[in-house]
Amino acid sequence: MNLPNRLTVARLGLTVLFLVAVFIRGRWGMTLAVFLFLLAGITDALDGAIARRRGLITNFGILMDPLADKILICSAFIAFVEHHYAPGWMVVIVVARELAITGLRLLAASQNVVLAAEGYGKHKTVSQIVAIVAILVQASYVHWGAFGQAVFGFPIAGRPWIAWFSQGALWLAVFLTFLSGAIYLWRNRELYLQDV
Repeated sequence: MNLPNRLTVARLGLTVLFLVAVFIRGRWGMTLAVFLFLLAGITDALDGAIARRRGLITNFGILMDPLADKILICSAFIAFVEHHYAPGWMVVIVVARELAITGLRLLAASQNVVLAAEGYGKHKTVSQIVAIVAILVQASYVHWGAFGQAVFGFPIAGRPWIAWFSQGALWLAVFLTFLSGAIYLWRNRELYLQDV
């Protein structure tokens, strides 16, 4: 197994550890979750870059790299419902979009068509990562002492600024998730409408 594929598999393992950290009922669970999520994000950035630079692109990587990303993102949002950090209907939009686009890509592959990533999808991914990190920081900064309070806890209109930011980031992520999914399905509608 080459290095990029090992990093992809490591991201799957980090997702499991991330979920364990999210559900730890101790003081430092969410702080550990922030660290593990960021580490998983670093493996995502590295595996693709290394695969392209060294010519190590494999069928396993083509399939598993985006799947590992979707598992990580969806796992985080689903876990947030349990903790009441995100409403269920928002998470349904996120998960449904990821499943629909994955299904569309599988359908395209069965017809020997490669669907390229689009700009909206990349903006969606960035917005999701920002929202997840912001929510995790909001849930954990109170345990970081004076540093956490100074950086993330100063109030705006009676609430810590990170609370406003994480809420706005969540709404933006859900909006871009819905929009990018709708655009992607519309632009590639001939793939599934021809069999209807």
